[in-house]
Amino acid sequence: MDALGWDECDIIVVTGDAYIDHPSFGMALIGRTLEAQGFRVGIISQPDWHSADAFRALGKPRLFYGITAGNMDSMINRYTADRKPRSDDAYTADAQPDKRPDRAVVVYAQRAREAYPDANIVIGSIEASLRRIAHYDHWSEKVRRSVLPDSKADLLIFGSGERAVIALAHRLAAGEPIEEIRDLRGTAFMVKPGWHPEGFVEIDSTSLDRPGPVEPHPDPYAMEADKAALGGDVGRMNSTPQDGGAVGANSFDQPTAGSSTIPAQPIRIVPAAERVAARKAARAQQVIRLPAYEVVKDDKVMYAHASRTFHLESNPGNARAMVQAHGVGPGCRDVWLNPPPLPLSTEEMDWVFGQPYARQPHPSYGEARIPAWDMIRFSINIMRGCFGGCTFCSITEHEGRIIQSRSEASILKEIEEIRDKTPGFTGTISDLGGPTANMYRMACKDPKIESSCRRLSCVFPGICENLGTDHGPLIQLYRKARAIPGVKKVLIGSGLRYDLAVRSPEYVKELVTHHVGGLLKIAPEHTEDGPLSKMMKPGIGTYDRFKEMFERFSKEAGKKQHLIPYFIAAHPGTTDEDMVNLALWLKTNNFKLDQVQTFMPTPMAMATTMYHSGKNPLRKVSAGSEAVDTPKSGRQRRLHKALLRYHDPEGWPLIREALRAMGRGDLIGASPRHLVPRDQPVILDRGEGRQCAAGAPRKSGGKAASPVGARRAPPEVRKPPAPAAGRPRGKR
Repeated sequence: MDALGWDECDIIVVTGDAYIDHPSFGMALIGRTLEAQGFRVGIISQPDWHSADAFRALGKPRLFYGITAGNMDSMINRYTADRKPRSDDAYTADAQPDKRPDRAVVVYAQRAREAYPDANIVIGSIEASLRRIAHYDHWSEKVRRSVLPDSKADLLIFGSGERAVIALAHRLAAGEPIEEIRDLRGTAFMVKPGWHPEGFVEIDSTSLDRPGPVEPHPDPYAMEADKAALGGDVGRMNSTPQDGGAVGANSFDQPTAGSSTIPAQPIRIVPAAERVAARKAARAQQVIRLPAYEVVKDDKVMYAHASRTFHLESNPGNARAMVQAHGVGPGCRDVWLNPPPLPLSTEEMDWVFGQPYARQPHPSYGEARIPAWDMIRFSINIMRGCFGGCTFCSITEHEGRIIQSRSEASILKEIEEIRDKTPGFTGTISDLGGPTANMYRMACKDPKIESSCRRLSCVFPGICENLGTDHGPLIQLYRKARAIPGVKKVLIGSGLRYDLAVRSPEYVKELVTHHVGGLLKIAPEHTEDGPLSKMMKPGIGTYDRFKEMFERFSKEAGKKQHLIPYFIAAHPGTTDEDMVNLALWLKTNNFKLDQVQTFMPTPMAMATTMYHSGKNPLRKVSAGSEAVDTPKSGRQRRLHKALLRYHDPEGWPLIREALRAMGRGDLIGASPRHLVPRDQPVILDRGEGRQCAAGAPRKSGGKAASPVGARRAPPEVRKPPAPAAGRPRGKR
């Protein structure tokens, strides 16, 4: 600030990550876009949150503090799916743990408020996005209220926030008080009960449909006497509320008054476009009232109902505002959520990613290694958003379903900048992707349909007929990228939607021939229809078709390449039998997975709703609606994880016990058709010179002998230990 001649910063961004000036990191994107608008931006990275001193380092911001936990939710960053503390942090210099607090957005916002009580506090990032309403928190095992009342922030910006944060900064700079800025898309704030903009109508969604008598619908083909018996009049029957008509507006039978006939009025046929426009105008001034926090924290069915309602209002083309009460009595306040932000155009995306990023960590870190930087330093983000709608994923809740793509010229320019400016570049681009590898420039074929659609996924249960799945622009991008002088190879590291890829054999051939470095990550997630339907993922048959194409094109290219499939253990809707069938499929296909993932209930995801409520929010929710069984106990979650690693002797005692309880003892034995052997291999504790069975606790320093050819232990040693004695191995 001294060198620049600044007496103050306009905006100070506080982040839980090490500061890396690269467009893959949110604080860099926001900082550079604000800087390009003429604002003076300071960044406080990973401050000591134990006091307010670190938050005073750059003085008081003239406009606002921008608070972010970083690129990840802080609880996911700090803890595993089993709630165990992680030993490292990929977003910190030298991967040091404990450089950020739990629930960092709340803590940072409170400390900033303590530092300067009259400063404006704006919270954002994926942590704030996923906690903008009442949400189930896996780590405290309870429903927590919105992050807004806990943080005492003035405003929350959710989703990709460039539009909102730029508009906010200009309006604050013009002297507009932050408490009066209530019309920005992609923002949430606290208001008094009953507040709403002029002309808004509240739609009550605080209760479920209750069983009861159903009014008979008048028969439009009934004779006049029958209509009278039903208590209906012709005018009311001819009115169609869904078409926006007023009661009696389109009546063909004219009523009479005594003996005098009322003169007939000319009939006007309202065009469909006019009816649609009227519905949209009315919808734009509606706000959905969600069940209050005090209701959903205790009522799981109402929580599932609120979750379904929330997710149905996610399309920026037709989403309505939402409001949720927090508190009772005089202290009650409403959390108001404006509709999601409009997607950025290609030109806007190019502008955001075209800022003068240094593309490396801040010099203050010296030679320290930052794992997240190592992973993305030679990668390029070509798009945003995902229309897959996988229920366990939070991308859609944050970035939206509409794909926002950069131009080909912008991407190619960034490749050249990496080649010319990034230290250590040897000619390999590690990834051209984003939330997915192959949704680049894909969109609905009709913008009108896109703006009115309320589907939760464009590709489940099948690919929508209105979705454009042309891979041509992506193929051309790949070809031009690898033709740039100095670029030896362009790899694809982002997750591939193989259900889209199989529709374009040309794309699969291009990918397999030129852009796979021996291994390609792919995520079937499961093989059984039960869990797949709760994930909103395609059946395993689609994976088989992609695998056949992958192997055929690899052979044609003369390359020995392999697919690395990813699967989820203990996902809602998964039974023990489902996991056994998955383990058998893995063994049949000779997959021996090393790193596996257990389902983690992330805030606001629909699978998390299933986990907490036991209800399926993919369908209409009621007290008697579809129930979803979910593995929750530690033992069952360990079993599902062990079945994914069926080849690991550590899990065999637990698997054997479960198979016997399921009546599947036929899968225990030594032949290839069996899942696990009857006997546990011997482990030699060389420190003590004793033998024990694999899976039993042993003193440190003991070394496991290879299960192959291990000599048998005496019967008392071979006896499997108690299931809880299994000790997980490997790095999470």
